[in-house]
Amino acid sequence: MKIAVASGKGGTGKTTVAVNLALALDNVSILDCDVEEPNDHILLGADIDEQIPVTVPTPRVNMDSCILCKKCSEFCEFHAIFIGKKVIIYDQLCHSCGGCKMVCPTNAIYEIEREVGTIYVGYKGNIRLVYGKLNIGEPVATSVIKAVKKYANPNGITIIDASPGTSCPVIETIQNSDYLLLVTEPTPFGFHDLSMAIDVVRPLGIPFGVIVNKAGLGGFDYKIRCKELDAPIVMEIPFDKRIAELYSRGAPFVEELPEWRERFQDLLARIKREVEVID
Repeated sequence: MKIAVASGKGGTGKTTVAVNLALALDNVSILDCDVEEPNDHILLGADIDEQIPVTVPTPRVNMDSCILCKKCSEFCEFHAIFIGKKVIIYDQLCHSCGGCKMVCPTNAIYEIEREVGTIYVGYKGNIRLVYGKLNIGEPVATSVIKAVKKYANPNGITIIDASPGTSCPVIETIQNSDYLLLVTEPTPFGFHDLSMAIDVVRPLGIPFGVIVNKAGLGGFDYKIRCKELDAPIVMEIPFDKRIAELYSRGAPFVEELPEWRERFQDLLARIKREVEVID
């Protein structure tokens, strides 16, 4: 089962939920797909054993065969190829679709493997952690996200931590998940962005539930707002000094507050029941 964790905005506690859920379970993998700023490994404290480069096919041109016909440039929807007196390829704009190679009438275009990021694999006890890191200057995160998702556990629970927001990397991360946890904070700003996340999720057909972090902070009536959004609340994490102190020390709170281990296990049981009903 693949359980994705996402949020409409940053700072809601998405990584906190993902890591604490993983620590409360057995035979689990956690995939950090926030490849521009991964941080699950910091909170989890995993030992990294492997580093694997992520490469993407990128076109190059044999100018001895090129006739400057511009068919490759005209085909490219991302304007990654410019034809003047010579061919200029903008690697960072290329989406590695291979179309330019297909339309070239003289077979002048070939592809090389270009490194765009790195995958890190490690363990914390019986938890396997996999996270990706996009190289600085690379604008397309989805290639690294796809590579991380290949490490999903086929025989157990996989928790997938998405980047904040509702952009393309988030869509790539959460699609094909069995269930989605949307983490929010009990503020008008938090629920504004939660509503945008829900608008993205519903067309994908992924069942979801809301986790309200810092519940009790302020006077915003988040329960009424969730009813208006038709978004079930599956867990509330209170605005608690003990939890805040543990987080400030980089300590997952399920390790110090054992009652929360049981609550996260109950959350998994609820998710399984909902997924079984849908199936």
